[in-house]
Amino acid sequence: MITDPLFYLCAIPAVLIVGISKGGLGGGLGLIAVPLMSMAVSPFQAAAIMLPILCVMDLVSMWGFRGNYDRRNLQILLPSAVLGIGIAALSFQYLSESHIKLMIGIIALLFTANFWLNKLRRRQPAKTEADPVKGSLWGTLAGFTSFSVHAGGPPMNIYLLPQKLDKTLFAGTTVIFFAVVNYVKLVPYTLMGMLESGNLTTSLALVIFAPIGVYTGIWMHKRINENLFYLLCYGLLFLTSLKILAEGFSELLL
Repeated sequence: MITDPLFYLCAIPAVLIVGISKGGLGGGLGLIAVPLMSMAVSPFQAAAIMLPILCVMDLVSMWGFRGNYDRRNLQILLPSAVLGIGIAALSFQYLSESHIKLMIGIIALLFTANFWLNKLRRRQPAKTEADPVKGSLWGTLAGFTSFSVHAGGPPMNIYLLPQKLDKTLFAGTTVIFFAVVNYVKLVPYTLMGMLESGNLTTSLALVIFAPIGVYTGIWMHKRINENLFYLLCYGLLFLTSLKILAEGFSELLL
C-alpha cells in the first residue's frame, strides 16, 4: 500500500473530481485523475489504482441515474468499446501513453473548436441521431483510450453531444457505457498483473471518497440548466483537450 502523503494529497482530489464527473457533469472532467495521481506515482500505476474505484463509482452512478439511458446508442457503442479494449490490451506494449494522449487531444480539440466557432458565428450545429458507423468508430476509440489512461470521455462526448439528448438521458447513457467498459477492463488488468495487492489496498483506502464525489455530482447535475450543462461540457472538453495535448507533447520531448 502506498504511504507517501504527496500521493494522497493528489489522489483524494482526483477521486472526488472523477466522482463529480460520474455524477452527471460530463465534458471529460474525469481525465484529470491519472495526470494528478501521476505527480506521485507512474501513470500506469495510477490507472491501476483508479480502476477498482471507478467500478465502485459506476455502481453508485447507475443507481442515481437508473432507468435513464438511450438504448439504441448503447447497442451501437458497447460492442465496439469492447473491441477497442481488446485492441488496446493487445497493443499495450507497443503504444506509449504520450501517443494516446496526443491522439485524443487533437481529436477533442478540433471537435470543440468547431463548436465554439459555430457559436461565435451564431450558427447552431444540426442535431444528429444515433449512427451505427459513427458510433462504432467513436465507441472503439473510447474503449481503446479508456484502457490505459481512463480517457474514454472525449470520444464519447464527440459522438453523443451533437445528438443534444436530454441532460439526464445523456448522463445515464454515459454512466452505463463506462460501467460496462470499466468492468470489462478488470479482465485484462488482472491478467497483466496490474491489480496486485499493493494497488488494491491503496484503492481500498481511497474508495470512501468515491460515493461522496458521485453524489456531489448528482446534486449539481439536478441544479444546472440544460443549456448551461452543454456549454459546460464543451468547455471542459476543450480545456481537457489542451491539457492532454500539453502532456503528450512534453512527454515526447523529454
